[in-house]
Amino acid sequence: MCAARRPLKSLGQNFLVDQNVIDKIIQAAHIQPDQPVLEIGPGRGALTKHLAKRGGRLVLVEFDHALAAFYRDQHKDNSLVTVIDADVLKVDLDTLLSETSAKWNVVANLPYNISTEVLFRLYAVHNRLARMTLMLQKEVGDRLAAPPDCSAYGVTTVLLGLWFDISRVFIVHPGSFHPSPKVDSVVLNFIPRPEPRAEVGDEDVFRTVVKSAFAMRRKTLANCLKSTELAKTVDWMALLEVCAIDGRRRGETLSLEEFALLSRHAADAVHTDAVRQKGEPQGVL
Repeated sequence: MCAARRPLKSLGQNFLVDQNVIDKIIQAAHIQPDQPVLEIGPGRGALTKHLAKRGGRLVLVEFDHALAAFYRDQHKDNSLVTVIDADVLKVDLDTLLSETSAKWNVVANLPYNISTEVLFRLYAVHNRLARMTLMLQKEVGDRLAAPPDCSAYGVTTVLLGLWFDISRVFIVHPGSFHPSPKVDSVVLNFIPRPEPRAEVGDEDVFRTVVKSAFAMRRKTLANCLKSTELAKTVDWMALLEVCAIDGRRRGETLSLEEFALLSRHAADAVHTDAVRQKGEPQGVL
């Protein structure tokens, strides 16, 4: 049944069929004995059958109900394989990965239509990961390696770059899939860093600053920041001056280190305001 399963366009399914590419991905993943592995979107199982023979526990997250049922039946006698029939964007990854203290290896051929959202969710659990080997649309991969001040540079570049060392493994051409997509793909390795590439102060503030800076790419950095919820607390013009960052610049021109500097000062302002409000008298009844 699995081999004959027709790809569903609604789920962005492009099944990997090139054995040479499959072998290279498995090799690039460097799965260690007894290491837990998470595969997102196993599809027809091109990678799955190899992953089940390596490492330790294998968790498959598959949104296609028919395929999930197939894998559940196929591995019913293997206690190390768990099949989760769900949308990965709705799975609590932190809870799932915290079931063991071991660091996870993530391997996936990510559907093009949700790849950026999945990357953000994996970024949020970077501390539970040993490495990731992901196949993405080449355009998305190019964004992750883009330098500042170019159109490809964006939120994913900055956020993923904070916690991962990212390297290209190889390009995958359309003929390696069924059906063949209209664009090239790329396999990337993501190695979590023990420490962030830059000190950001407060990661919630950092994410807000970064996402806001790119929310309206044609507007200046100052105007983008003024539209954030933090503007109720942070005097952005004064803070930009303290950081020696010209507010007339666009967000895409800032380096990760400049975003980190801005975030640290913003976090300090938020903390100071919270302390001030806590210390204010509440009035007399």
